[in-house]
Amino acid sequence: MSAELISILVLVVVFVIATTRSINMGALAFAAAFGVGELVADLDADKIFAGFPGDLFVVLVGVTYLFAIARSNGTTDWLVHASIRLVRGRVVLIPWVMFVLTGALTAIGAVSPAAVAIVAPIALSFAARYAISPLLMGAMVVHGAQGGGFSPISIYGTIVNGIVERENLPGSEITLFLASLVVNIVIAGVVFVLFGGLKLAKADARAGGPGTAEGRGDPGDAHATDAAAARLTPARIATLAALVALVVAVLAFDLDAGLTSITLAVLLAACWPEDSRNAVSQIAWSTVLLICGVLTYVGVLDQMGTIGWAGEGVSDIGVPLLSAVLLCYIGALVSAFASSVGIMGALIPLAVPFLAQGEIGAVGMVAALAVSATVVDVSPFSTNGALVLAAAPGVDRERFFRQLMVYGGIVVAVVPAVVWLALVVPDWG
Repeated sequence: MSAELISILVLVVVFVIATTRSINMGALAFAAAFGVGELVADLDADKIFAGFPGDLFVVLVGVTYLFAIARSNGTTDWLVHASIRLVRGRVVLIPWVMFVLTGALTAIGAVSPAAVAIVAPIALSFAARYAISPLLMGAMVVHGAQGGGFSPISIYGTIVNGIVERENLPGSEITLFLASLVVNIVIAGVVFVLFGGLKLAKADARAGGPGTAEGRGDPGDAHATDAAAARLTPARIATLAALVALVVAVLAFDLDAGLTSITLAVLLAACWPEDSRNAVSQIAWSTVLLICGVLTYVGVLDQMGTIGWAGEGVSDIGVPLLSAVLLCYIGALVSAFASSVGIMGALIPLAVPFLAQGEIGAVGMVAALAVSATVVDVSPFSTNGALVLAAAPGVDRERFFRQLMVYGGIVVAVVPAVVWLALVVPDWG
């Protein structure tokens, strides 16, 4: 058995163990990098660590540190309350407010599961109170998170754009962002129509307008009773200013998102130490470990020639478009049961030799892979899907689990083909 095939099989074993044994995939990947690098590829520690993504480490730590402070001082709660008040009793708008809110949170740097964890409990509580389908509400939250998830300053966007840059591929941050946003908006619209959204509009009409009948009142009332949570304190104002400053610094001045966010977080922590005392412990360390571990192992694969070998194998199929759609389905299927970030970190480098032939546009292919690997996070086996399942009050959890599983299966079956047709076949980039 060749060294390249061994390294690929080890990667498969890492995904299987991480999925079935609830072990962090990044930790497994570090162990695999050590084992394969030392025993199979004869690499020393320095060469193994050469693949460690130091820039992404700083981005992940800095952004999640800043967001942990925002959560600790109540800024995220204030954002939620402010968004809910905007609907002014129009129940039909609540699912879309949740979509926009989670999308905004991930777009400015929140890790997707963190945004879902913040919004899902509130969203599912509204679903129970106003007879909204929990599947509709849960899907809107997850697709909202993924819709904003590839902005240039987001975690996912930074990871994918960083991989594209390191692999010397043509890239477009805006195309990646818009591809994910449009796909998730379209899916959210379909879900809204199929799972009761139009009935909510009719119910609002029968009620005679917002907040006037059927005991509906203002949906914001359910979360406006806590005056402290709805008040803008100096710490919250400063945190909102920091989030705006992060966006301006990265987009207008092209500053590093990781270094900028960690600097802003430190400034907030110095001014309000009581609000940020536990923020460091709330950094998404498991995500940091996962990403750094997987990309370190990918670095080992690159050094031992596995990436080139696998890319040539995909290319040998002889039909570039067929190879492209197969990669999209592989990303979607595996990601439904494992980490979307880990899949992107592994698949995009593996597709580099295939893209280097120039027969498939790199910009469209990367966007198709990224969307395929993340849109399936509605699966109850994924972190986001599991958060939605756990947050739903007063539901038959076994039935809700089956609904999420069936819905996730439909997304896996349909979306990769759609994004392939829309982004790969037209030869974008």
